[in-house]
Order: sequence, then structure tokens, then C-alpha cells
Amino acid sequence: SPQGRSKKKSRKHQRFMERRAVLEQKGLLSARGRLGGQSAESGQAAHAALPEPHGPAAPRCDKVPKPKRIASASLSPSASPDSIARHHSVLLSQGSGGSRRVRTSSLVLRPGKYVAIDCEMVGTGPQGRLSELARCSVVNYEGDVIYDKYVQPELPVVDYRTRWSGITKQHMKNAIPFKAAQAEILKILKDKIVVGHAIHNDFQALKYFHPKDRTRDTSQIPVLKKRAGLPVKASVSLKNLARHLLHKKIQVGCKGHSSVEDAQTAMELYRLVEVQWERELAHSLPPRPPSPVPDPSADSSQYLDDQYWPTDLMASGL
Repeated sequence: SPQGRSKKKSRKHQRFMERRAVLEQKGLLSARGRLGGQSAESGQAAHAALPEPHGPAAPRCDKVPKPKRIASASLSPSASPDSIARHHSVLLSQGSGGSRRVRTSSLVLRPGKYVAIDCEMVGTGPQGRLSELARCSVVNYEGDVIYDKYVQPELPVVDYRTRWSGITKQHMKNAIPFKAAQAEILKILKDKIVVGHAIHNDFQALKYFHPKDRTRDTSQIPVLKKRAGLPVKASVSLKNLARHLLHKKIQVGCKGHSSVEDAQTAMELYRLVEVQWERELAHSLPPRPPSPVPDPSADSSQYLDDQYWPTDLMASGL
């Protein structure tokens, strides 16, 4: 009916006026009916977009907060191990929401930076008491074999220690000389973070010293022993750690150890506690000294220009 339409129109006009009053109160609408620099028609269109006064609360028009910056998951190819450890710490400091990202941080960061090594030794020298390298295996972060060769010791083998090493006389027929193997292995280990169990024995067999900050020895990490429920100060074998934490049996039988299996197991153990281990290492690192400011006056490269070279010297060099 005309009367009903009139009432409906009146209510609509009333709502319009209420919305207009709200906008005027907030300073968004001038008394002349303009919204900022817009026309009155534009202002009415903005009014219509407002919710009912008695309806659900209107969304606030505050600025949307910027998302927190997340540390880049990529590092330069020349990233040092301490920067990787610090990167772990940064990721961990970004709250619980980053746990999944931190979990795979190493794989995203620099998977090629990590290798695990295990060596098997035989006895040489008097009564076979001197340990020399007879096999070396290196695996990558995922446990894939990237090096596995038998090595001919420099001295004659007195004791093959087959019960533990798995090495026999047959293996030595196609073994490569120690010096050749050493060069190949050290080339792989260069600039890498090297994982191993009682890894000092492997480095000793290689006649090599790897930087301590790039070494991860699973026999020395307290968090692994705690997780396995073993005494922190106790000397724990790789076999026991694998049984307690990875629920797998290694070094079984009478055919000796497999250096490939041992290297893969060490890497598995490292990855199991990688985040916590790297965080602790990052916190224990000493603060970096500030980078020295280069002195432009000390740059002598400019003197290589032709104008600084004696004419007779340039003539004789042509």
C-alpha cells in the first residue's frame, strides 16, 4: 500500500541519515555532503556500503599490519657453517608458526653443505697395532652414497680386523693407493659440514684435521644421549644410539661393519636433532667482530693503469 511504501522509504531515509551522521562525526563527510574530494553521489554510494546500525559490528578501517619478515631460506654458495648455524637460530626465533619451516631448514638452506663419513681400518706395523685406512664411505644429507672405495694402506697389512672392519685380502686387490684416496676424499670434505661418530678416528686415518666448527660428532652430542635415555657423560656406541633412537639394528653378524651403513646412520642421528643442535651451536658462537672499513687511499690497483708505467718499460714489454 502507499502508506507501507511511505513508511519503508522513511525508514530507509532514517538509516541514510544515521550513516551520514557517523561519517560526519568521523570527519569523512563534510557538511556540504562531499566525501573527501568525491561528489555527493559517491558519498551516498559509500553510505550504502555501511552495515546496519544495529547489525554486526563494522570491520575496523585501521591499516592492515604488515606480515612479519621471515628470514630468507637461501644462503649464498659461500655461506660459512657458522652463518648456517645462526640462520637456524633466526628461524627458531620466529615462533611456533615456523616449526614446519625450521624442520626442513637445512634441506632448503644448503643440502650440499652436509656429508657424513665413516672409515674402516686395518692393522699395520708391529703386531698390527697401527691403524691405517682400508675403506672410506661418504654419504650426502639424504644418505645417498657419493664415495665408497677400498684403500691400500701405505704399510703392509698385518691384521685385516675382518671381524670389525669387514676388510679381507680380496678387497685389497682393487684398492687404490692411500695418497690418491686421500686427495679424492679431502676434495669432497672441503668447505663441508662433516658428520660422523667418533669422527676423530676417521680424520686420523685420513691424516687430516677438519675445522672444529664444521664437525658434527654424534658421539659427543648430549641431546642425543638424553633423547636415548642414556647417561650424558657415558661413551655411547653408534650401534646403541641407532637401536634406541632409530629403532634399527646395525653392525650385526660376523662379517664386520659396513662403512656405508655407519655413515648413513650417523647422518640420520644428526638430522634427528639437527635443529636443536644447530641452535645450541649458534648460541655458543662468539660474536662476530665488525668488518673493517676499507681505506680508499690504500687501494693500489689504480697504479696498474698505463699512465703510471714508465714509457721505456712499456716499450720493452711490447
